[in-house]
Amino acid sequence: MSELRVLVDTASAVPAYEQLREQVTTLVTTGSLREGDRLPAARALAADLGLAVGTVQRAYRELELAGTVVSRRRTGTVVAARVSVEEDVRWAAEGFVERALSSGLSPDQALDVVRAALDSVGRSRRPVT
Repeated sequence: MSELRVLVDTASAVPAYEQLREQVTTLVTTGSLREGDRLPAARALAADLGLAVGTVQRAYRELELAGTVVSRRRTGTVVAARVSVEEDVRWAAEGFVERALSSGLSPDQALDVVRAALDSVGRSRRPVT
């Protein structure tokens, strides 16, 4: 198990939970934390960082929603197995579809939104000649 080395600047404009989430994500992305590595219990990490337990719990929830970690009662919070890019994009697409349809958009309107986003992002990624 790797040690979790994070720092939180309580004077920063960036919320503490977001700083924690970003740093853990970076540690996972760079391989400093690997699949199956346990994160400290929320209470312990909160005490170490001088934060409220709810702040650490929120960061852990955000990490879990992103698929970075998995929380279980007996094993605690551990780094999740990496998912393929295709699977990650599929999950994001399903979330978009749920939100679009629950907001009253028709399937055609949702597709129009996606096409517009693809065009917009595609234009911003093209090299300037």
